[in-house]
Amino acid sequence: MASPSITLAYALFGVGLGTLTGLIPGLHVNSVAFVLVGVAPSVDGPPAAVGAAILAAGVVHTFLSIVPGLVLGVPDAATAPGALPGHRLVLAGRGREAIRLSAVGSGVALVGAVAVAVPLSRVVAAGREPLLAALPVLLALVAALLVLAEPTRRARLGGVCCLAVATALGLLTLDLPATGILTPEGAASMLAPIFGGLFGAPILLDALDARGRIPPQEGTTLGLSRVGTLRAALAGVGGGALVGYLPGVSAGVAAVLALGGAGGSGPAGRGSDRAYVVATSGADTATAVFAVASLAVLGAPRSGVTVALSSLVGSGSDGTATAPIDLPGMLLVIVLAAGLGVAILLSVGERYLGLVRRLPRRPLLAVVLGLLFALSVGFAGALGGAVFCLASLVGLLPPRVGARRVHLMGVLFGPIALG
Repeated sequence: MASPSITLAYALFGVGLGTLTGLIPGLHVNSVAFVLVGVAPSVDGPPAAVGAAILAAGVVHTFLSIVPGLVLGVPDAATAPGALPGHRLVLAGRGREAIRLSAVGSGVALVGAVAVAVPLSRVVAAGREPLLAALPVLLALVAALLVLAEPTRRARLGGVCCLAVATALGLLTLDLPATGILTPEGAASMLAPIFGGLFGAPILLDALDARGRIPPQEGTTLGLSRVGTLRAALAGVGGGALVGYLPGVSAGVAAVLALGGAGGSGPAGRGSDRAYVVATSGADTATAVFAVASLAVLGAPRSGVTVALSSLVGSGSDGTATAPIDLPGMLLVIVLAAGLGVAILLSVGERYLGLVRRLPRRPLLAVVLGLLFALSVGFAGALGGAVFCLASLVGLLPPRVGARRVHLMGVLFGPIALG
């Protein structure tokens, strides 16, 4: 068993790793985790300490990844109503405020998630069989609620269209053989090219046509009331629970449902956009907590990071962990990493935002697009590159039919709901 000092040293290393990966545009935390799945068992160190490093890296990555996401893919002001809420805040000169909203949302959600994760996991464990049996119906209900959350009839029709196309993409590509050199044998999948194509490349491609510079980011005062911020952060906790226990549900999906459809539409800088940033950041952080609790109580990994953790303790034929997880220790690592993540986000994040804003946009966007394609090939081979291109075409659809991008998560929950 690792001493506290060794575990702390490994956790701090993980914080540094998560900071680095979080600030690299286009690099998803699960992509990092899939690499760690193969690397972790061979690292010369106590399994608990190596697990602490992996968990800390995953937590801090979710904090820092909002920064490149804010500054890249920002469209013209004229097309702002179809942009993501964070991008509209940047266009309104409120990027620094968005970073602060993200930090507050994550911090509040962390406290709430730690308080309820263990009892909730036990409740889910007690009703696991009925939950699994009802999973297709629950996911179909999620899809229906997402469509109903759209503000207009045209947007609802567009949401149905996006959901249907994304489901077809999932049925076509999820089971294709992946032979990437960046992932170990048995861990390769098409998820990296699918998500990179659906949610990364289209935003960057649309931004290539944007003219003008990103405005100075000067505002730091939070434009959301304390009650509104708390409500959105707690909505993120509920969203994190959905993500942690229902496969195929993302933080964006959970935030839209938890906020009753607020965020993702309307003029730049509205309160709903601020609430959306708080809720999605809170859901990301809460998901890390619920995923670890799910692994410890149910023995089932629910994220790339917990897959890497389970590889350290071993798994049975059904994929569940065969050795106990030190849940209190892992929760302490999450709290430590989250606290440092907030500090790093508020200091490094704002400087990063100011630096990238001044760089030439088109060359930068082209480099990030190339990185996404290279990662797709690295994680899933040449076929992964083709899937990335196909998913990118599908990802261009939502803003053109007036719907939210979250419907594209049908690529996962659509095939599951269909059985």
